[in-house]
Formats: sequence, structure tokens, C-alpha cells
Amino acid sequence: MLAILTKEISGFFSSLTGYIVIIVFLLINSLFMWVFPGEWNILDSGYASLETLFLLSPWIFLFLVPAVTMRMIAEEKRLGTLELIYSKPVSERGIVYGKYLASVVLVLLALIPGVIYYISVYMLGEIPGNIDKGGTLGAFTGLFFLAAVYASAGLFSSSLTDNQVVSFIIAVLVSFFLFMGFDSVAYLPGLKKIDEFIIGLGINEHYKSISRGVIDLRDILYFVAVVIIFNEATRLVLLSRKWRKIS
Repeated sequence: MLAILTKEISGFFSSLTGYIVIIVFLLINSLFMWVFPGEWNILDSGYASLETLFLLSPWIFLFLVPAVTMRMIAEEKRLGTLELIYSKPVSERGIVYGKYLASVVLVLLALIPGVIYYISVYMLGEIPGNIDKGGTLGAFTGLFFLAAVYASAGLFSSSLTDNQVVSFIIAVLVSFFLFMGFDSVAYLPGLKKIDEFIIGLGINEHYKSISRGVIDLRDILYFVAVVIIFNEATRLVLLSRKWRKIS
């Protein structure tokens, strides 16, 4: 697994992929927070808060993370290098989690420069330091877990096809449904009695819960469970492909 992880991270930064993901994430957030006029601009709002960052980032990651994961398995299948990996002393689980952890590392590297936003808002307040530290830490934690789920969904989507574009589209749709779909389904007629349960199945409810600054173990377990479900589903897809090759 470690060899797969190292290989993927090296691939991110030997090409432009890793740099583009980090730059695009920071650039889009910076433009809305500091440049574009309006209610999302911190200077215009006059309120020392990183709310704009935590409102925008789930939508930015919704496209950036699938762009990272779309090639991870699809490209291996297209080039025929997946069979070469099988010849190495590594299991399907090692392949899946090695590639998954590489994408999570890239997400983390994109989030770390966000500390600059925190320092800026911290210093710009009428009273320096007048910022909700607990809420900010919780929101960064929730954002990391949210992107981690996107990564697992993206890797699963990549295992379903050898076409990167198809993989990207599937990953965006699956991630969007996880983020907003359950909220929409919950308000359908006839589901009022179980609407809270349905909403709880989606990412958004748990992301908002952590963003309040109270890190609940139930929210952490939810994110971990969803990641494991998608990663194990990816492993099963790889196993089924392997057995079809053997038969």
C-alpha cells in the first residue's frame, strides 16, 4: 500500500495535477472572499468570519476531488497497467487504500494554506482575535472529512469505467447526491415522519454539525463509515474484474 501511496503522490507533483488543485482551490476562495464585491466579501460584510470559505469549499471540492480521482483506476484500466499492479505483492485493498490516501493527502495539502485566511481574519477584526476559534477548527475538520468522502466516491466511480470523463461525471453526481440529495428527498410528500432520518444519511447535516465547533463522535463515525463503504465497494469491483480475467 505504501508503494502505491508514494507512487500516486509523486505522480500528482511530477505533473501539474497537484499544483492545479491547490492553486484553483485557493484562487476561487480568495476571489470571493477578498476581491469580488458582495455579501461573501469579508471586507464588504464587515464581519470577521470565515463563513464564505466554508460555504464555498464543499462546492469547489465537489469538482476538484473528482478531477483528481477520475484517472486513478480508469487510466490504469485503459492503459492495461492494472494487471501489472496485480503482479506485484499488493492486495486489492492495498491498491484501493493506497490510491485513496494519496487523494486525501492532496486534499489536506490544499487545506493547510487556508491557515492564511484564518490569520488574516484574526488580525483584521476590530478587536484582533475576535473570531470563533472552536467553530473555525470544527469547520476545517468537517471540510476535510467531507472532501475525504468525495475522494472515496470518486475512486469508486473511477473503478467502474476506463473513461476518465465518464468517471468524473459519475463522481460529481454521486458526491452531489451525498451532499444535497438526501436533503431534497427528505422533503418529498409522504416522508415527513422519517425526514430527519433521511437527512442524517447525507453529508451536509454532519458537515454543518461539525462546523458549529462541537466535534461529535457520531459525525466522525458517519464519515469514516461512508469512506469504508465506498472503498470496499471499489475493492469488490477490482476483485470482480480480476476474477473475470482469470475465468
